Amino acid sequence: MTHTQGTSEWVPLPDGRRLHAMVLPGPSSGAGIAPTVVFEAGAAATRSSWAGVQPLVAEHARAIVYDRSGLGRSGPDPRGRTLSRMADDLGALLDHFGPGPFVLAGHSAGGPIVRLAASARPSRVAGLVLVDPTDEAADVLFGRGFRRAERFAVRTGAVLARLGLLRFAYRSLLRGIPEDVRQDLVREAFHSGVVRTQRLQARTFLDELATWRDHPPALGDIPLTVISGALSGGGMTSAMRSAAIAAHARRAASSPAGRHVIARRSGHYVPVTEPHVIAEEIIALLRG
Repeated sequence: MTHTQGTSEWVPLPDGRRLHAMVLPGPSSGAGIAPTVVFEAGAAATRSSWAGVQPLVAEHARAIVYDRSGLGRSGPDPRGRTLSRMADDLGALLDHFGPGPFVLAGHSAGGPIVRLAASARPSRVAGLVLVDPTDEAADVLFGRGFRRAERFAVRTGAVLARLGLLRFAYRSLLRGIPEDVRQDLVREAFHSGVVRTQRLQARTFLDELATWRDHPPALGDIPLTVISGALSGGGMTSAMRSAAIAAHARRAASSPAGRHVIARRSGHYVPVTEPHVIAEEIIALLRG
């Protein structure tokens, strides 16, 4: 049987690494919408985090998910996990599936990654959908409290992974998803290697992001939609949630074709709790 997320494909990178991607080809009748949609997951997430959204989008266009180096089925990157390095990998993946145009969707830490990759070659990007993204306009990200909380979360995750208990911390995300995706998550998403990659990303991510406060990636007139979760919880206080929504509104307003959408029944994990909201916004961009 066909996997919920499509057919696996290995994408070679210039330095010899390979990224694992899964492709849903879109409508076979030729009635689909031209741009290809590529999904970028959050900090420690795999392609599986998009399992609720990708098939909905694939009813209209080719839809591609992938695992960053060190996550899912993609091997680790010996040169580290800087934001610029991750964006370069995404750019190489777009080259592989090109020439485009592409609509890029990024969740959480995936938001800055797709913004940076889009800024490198904006002519091939037809739109961006940022889903509850990490955004440099939120002052709270750069305070000592947030960094302490991030370090604590990584240390706790490492302990739980060694004990084989990490998946129980995310058991709510395993409910109600297709069985093949659930099995992928159980095999790939909760071991110590995932936490090592998360720690590598965290070493430089916020410092790189801080430099964007004065010099953000230039996106020109690329249409941009930002989707905010409305609810606190899951590590986000009500103050953090308010700050995130305000930052998202500013990000949307920075684009001449910006749109800000609130996912009313969601916290941070909008791809799991309200996948249809994301799919509708992507499809709107596909239609221009």
